[in-house]
Amino acid sequence: MTMQPFAYERAASVEDAIAGLARVGGDATHTRPLAGGTDLLTLMKADVFAPARLIDVKRAAGLDSGIAATDGGVTVGALATLADLERHPLLVGPYLALAEAAGSAASPQLRNVATVGGNLLQRPRCWYFRNPRTPCWLKGGDGCPARDGENQHHAIFDTRRDDRPCVAVHPSDPAAALLALDAEVTLRGPGGERTLPLAAFFASPTDERRLETTLLPDELLLSIRLPAPPPGARSVYRKAMDRKVWAFALVGVAARVNLDGGRIADARLILSGVANVPRRATAAEAVLDGAAPDDELFARAADAALADAAPLSRNAYKVPLAKALIRGALADAAGMGT
Repeated sequence: MTMQPFAYERAASVEDAIAGLARVGGDATHTRPLAGGTDLLTLMKADVFAPARLIDVKRAAGLDSGIAATDGGVTVGALATLADLERHPLLVGPYLALAEAAGSAASPQLRNVATVGGNLLQRPRCWYFRNPRTPCWLKGGDGCPARDGENQHHAIFDTRRDDRPCVAVHPSDPAAALLALDAEVTLRGPGGERTLPLAAFFASPTDERRLETTLLPDELLLSIRLPAPPPGARSVYRKAMDRKVWAFALVGVAARVNLDGGRIADARLILSGVANVPRRATAAEAVLDGAAPDDELFARAADAALADAAPLSRNAYKVPLAKALIRGALADAAGMGT
């Protein structure tokens, strides 16, 4: 397979990059921003994507890699690398889930290059999607070959919905942690900036938008903000992989727990590796909120989180795996882990 030729530009500023993304004429719909490139270049080399032009944003004024305490929370620049997140002194205690998620992703070499913005925007690792010879629905085809094919790494939620043919899972570990921390993202396009909760940024693909986010083609992700955590909050990220290290999550769990008078208040539980986008387990959170933490409570929460699971032919193992990870993550977040 040969990478298709493309034009390359270096953006001097965010405004310069947005103007390039919004440019009319030629093959403008196939212009892509380039930062770390760890996902985009892989897709291009496999001839899955063939953008006509890349706009390098790594040195664009207005985009940065900083991680700073601001307004009672923490702001993370879109160009911060996963290695930056893994070792930054601000990402401890209530924000620890993000550092753990970043540290569990990919290899050390890739973590030194991959940006958090690109990580949130990466495409599924489904082998049918990544095969240029397979016309899957997510790439504009009519159906999802994984539904009745090799689906052992695929979704266990929303697998029976006719309006969501794709059963690929979102591959990001940091995404789940950021959702557990109630993060929000700032985006900029030709019409200016907009800020929205990360929960609204991620959205399962539809016929009209065969993507996993609501980012517009002429927008850039500028930064991510983590609000001040509730008093006493702790967070963790746990994942299971098909090899010991440097693999994508078969199932991942991000949990945030804060104790108030010995009871759980305002819990967050997010699952990765189980759906098109990271999945918030609201039924499990309802079980947890207001209750005293113990093993029986965590088991009931795990059962509630997986009550709506609908595994495919080869991935039913993800249900007990997710339950075990949930119990462990909640125990650790509540300070009860061994």
